[in-house]
Amino acid sequence: MKTLQQLLVQLKPLQVAGSFELSIGAIEIDSRKVKVGTAFIAITGVQTDGHAYINKAIELGAVAIICETMPDELVAGITYVKVANTQEATARMAVEFYNHPSTQVKLVGVTGTNGKTTIATLLFKLFRQLGYKCGLISTVQNQIDDAIIPATHTTPDAINLNALLQQMVNEGCSYVFMECSSHAIHQHRITGLQFDGALFSNITHDHLDYHKTFDEYIRVKKKFFDDLPATAFAISNADDKRGEVMLQNTVATKYLYSLKTMVAFKGKILENALTGLVMTINDQEVHFRLIGTFNAYNLLAVYGAAICLGKESQEVLTALSMLTGAEGRFDYIISANNIIGIVDYAHTPDALENVLATIKKLRKGYEQIITVVGCGGDRDKTKRPIMAQAACDLSDRVILTSDNPRTEDPEAILKDMETGLSSSAKRKYITIVDRKLAIEEAVKIAKPEDIILVAGKGHEKYQDINGVKYPFDDKQILQNAFTLVTP
Repeated sequence: MKTLQQLLVQLKPLQVAGSFELSIGAIEIDSRKVKVGTAFIAITGVQTDGHAYINKAIELGAVAIICETMPDELVAGITYVKVANTQEATARMAVEFYNHPSTQVKLVGVTGTNGKTTIATLLFKLFRQLGYKCGLISTVQNQIDDAIIPATHTTPDAINLNALLQQMVNEGCSYVFMECSSHAIHQHRITGLQFDGALFSNITHDHLDYHKTFDEYIRVKKKFFDDLPATAFAISNADDKRGEVMLQNTVATKYLYSLKTMVAFKGKILENALTGLVMTINDQEVHFRLIGTFNAYNLLAVYGAAICLGKESQEVLTALSMLTGAEGRFDYIISANNIIGIVDYAHTPDALENVLATIKKLRKGYEQIITVVGCGGDRDKTKRPIMAQAACDLSDRVILTSDNPRTEDPEAILKDMETGLSSSAKRKYITIVDRKLAIEEAVKIAKPEDIILVAGKGHEKYQDINGVKYPFDDKQILQNAFTLVTP
């Protein structure tokens, strides 16, 4: 237990009413979780304003209130602290409350539009293979060695994140590998953490519903590198046109990886097939189980991080050659009559183009590519027509369907997608709103050797409709549809 004064040591309060010498047993941003002895932090979120729940928090036992706007009436015996930004205050208080857990492990963060999950997961698997106890914080799941902790966001809120890091410390983890989304950076969820390294994969069209402009999206990603300490390493993709921009202002030690130019971590693809990748990394030839150019970049990033963390090159490449990727990332199955089904999380135009370009390279030349794809509701609408056109450009047949419609009308989302289609593209597609029926239709029209891509949801085991997450598993539905096909 710590005093309020200890928890506020990194902050400069704008106004205080009450005593700092309070013992604080918990910090919370959700008033429903408040108990006696809690410091309640009122956050102005996207959907709700925590300031509206201050009185409820006090009724449940909160002894201190951290806020951006002081209430009109102050309750006697309660300490009120006004700060400039309660999101930042939450992070800095959480770091103090949980005794700076990030300083007790080697913490590596991964950011970018596509590839974050695969890079973080491969690093986690690699270092476990090398004999270390590790933690993973990712979109798919949080993990402490063998123990799996379900993930609800790409990056947890600052309180849960520091609690999770402290749990990892307590259980003896030496390394923690974490996805760092643009939302997490902007909302100060990772503020106050000490990173030993950071990786950038790429940046493409995504999350403009939140960041409003692409320049702002880039700025937020770049801030992650700008804030790194001089003791850290920063690794970026030289082949992304903004890869070097990310490292412009960082004081961390800079490294680049590339398939095209001579840099610190240089790769070259020798063979790309459904059996995996054969490539050279810094002139050493290796066969990997992962598939596609995008995974060649992911492998280079992982290799670079391992070298920066002091591991021996040959040992790293040997271990990497045995690893598989993250669930729902180019995850493929083959039916009894040799139809290939691929499930992938691709939910941005760039990711979809990368996956389909990889499939086109892998096919022998005569197979159809049949793509089942949709777009999520309550998210960036500007990418919908681009996604539809990309699917039609790179596929022989396309079925537009529902993804996670959330609170939007699925048919309205599909109409938004259709606005981007050229006259030639319109001859390639049909719409089937029901995602299960869409997947089943793709299997029905496929012939032996054809390739079906089910894109957008990947590892997700649900479909989000009007606030309810209904059980839904693309891979399982595809597998079930395959069993109905007569060989």
